[in-house]
Amino acid sequence: MSGYSDDHSGHVSGSVKRGGTRRADAQRNRERILQAARDLLHEPGELKLNAVAKACGIGQGTLYRHFPTREDLLSELYRHEVEELVAAAPHLLATHEPLDALAAWFDRVAAYARIKRDVFAAVEAATWQDLSAHSLGPIGDAVELLLAAGRSAGSIRADTEARDVIVLISWLSRLDDAELDARGQRLLSILVDGLRAHRH
Repeated sequence: MSGYSDDHSGHVSGSVKRGGTRRADAQRNRERILQAARDLLHEPGELKLNAVAKACGIGQGTLYRHFPTREDLLSELYRHEVEELVAAAPHLLATHEPLDALAAWFDRVAAYARIKRDVFAAVEAATWQDLSAHSLGPIGDAVELLLAAGRSAGSIRADTEARDVIVLISWLSRLDDAELDARGQRLLSILVDGLRAHRH
């Protein structure tokens, strides 16, 4: 009886381990695909799935299992960028003063703006409208989290609203790389100064 139990336990744990390994491998492949797509997105010309597969060292079949179409890949890349941007807000607040956290978050916004611009230029209008509609809420929540902390600390103007900031930073995705490099950080620093509470 005990021998049966040992064999049975070993069989189950082995199956679980193999299943877990497969899931971990699949997740690693997915992350590699997204990183390769992110790196290649800025290069001239249309993003090619076979170039993405080659860049991350996987077969095209593996890539297609994760992302059957180019638009699927680009949409997921944008959603991934939004998730990372939103997740950064509470992390930065945990390690910085509110106004400094907002400024550091804006640094990430500049990188996000490049991805947004390039993805939206490459997908169908219906797709980017859907992506934009679904990302506005989470990004607005992240902005409000940062602003609320600054208002409570007295370092950010009491009349600031998340919508104001969203409208202002949305212009970043309309700039090309040269303009972003030349003006992006300066524009964001001006915005931070504009949000700063006036000391009397």
